[in-house]
Amino acid sequence: MSQEVNNPSTSNPPSINPRIESWKIFYKKLRKNRAAMFGGILVLLFIIVAIIGPYFTPYDPGQTNYQVKLAPPSADHWFGTDHHGRDIFSRIIHGMGITLMIGFASVFASAIIGTTIGIVSGYYGGRLDNFIMRIMDVLLAFPGILLALAIVSVLGPSIENVIIAVAIFSVPVFARIARGSTLSVRKLEYIDAVKALGASDSRIIFKHILPNVTSPLIVQTTLSIATAILSASGLSFIGLGAQPPSPEWGAMLSDGRAYLYQAGHVAFFPGMMIVIVVLAFNIFGDGLRDALDPKMKA
Repeated sequence: MSQEVNNPSTSNPPSINPRIESWKIFYKKLRKNRAAMFGGILVLLFIIVAIIGPYFTPYDPGQTNYQVKLAPPSADHWFGTDHHGRDIFSRIIHGMGITLMIGFASVFASAIIGTTIGIVSGYYGGRLDNFIMRIMDVLLAFPGILLALAIVSVLGPSIENVIIAVAIFSVPVFARIARGSTLSVRKLEYIDAVKALGASDSRIIFKHILPNVTSPLIVQTTLSIATAILSASGLSFIGLGAQPPSPEWGAMLSDGRAYLYQAGHVAFFPGMMIVIVVLAFNIFGDGLRDALDPKMKA
């Protein structure tokens, strides 16, 4: 009489990692949003161009040639030349790295600081929460660009100071989002259970609260990068950001305003790139918000 042999690999189906499964659901939702996918592809393309593009530009971004100054777009100069005869296409490619660096650096700094402040404030509550939130309210009372303008005016015009200024006015937004999410998670029963088991505050914050508040913070990070790029370009436009001859887009746009009627392409192409990059981040951020929303069906 034959005896049936149980094979563990066939009798017990392999378990699926919940984190991998959640990422699959997230990607499925994101893929259905064509606008978000288009924005994400553009963002990825901009990052790649910012990294490798400067090695393949046809001209040096600082090379002047007054014989072809204010030349219109042509086969030799795809976006034309500026008032110093510099190739605008080459300057835009080189400036893409500067623009994205300002956006990413300022937002990541503000996200780290703001998230830390918000989680600590929401977790401990009490007087500490009131003190921190009142400071955030004071910062939020000023329009972001005006606060950045005041900070750069004190620190002096430079790219580094623009990053500091944009990071400071972005901190309250992340702090309030992190605090609100922390207050919701802190009330859950399993947090009380973990405390009863003797887990330390740092373990609870980093292992149980932080993973549950990352979704809105990721969305806000993407949207804040667009705001940071726009703010940095505005500061450079009025002379408080990147200084000549830096190929930063806001500074290029400022140079071109004197030639709007004589050679409109000098201002058009930098302005067009600012609009496209900001729009791409906003569209991608909206798609991330829908994909990370648990109420949205896959």
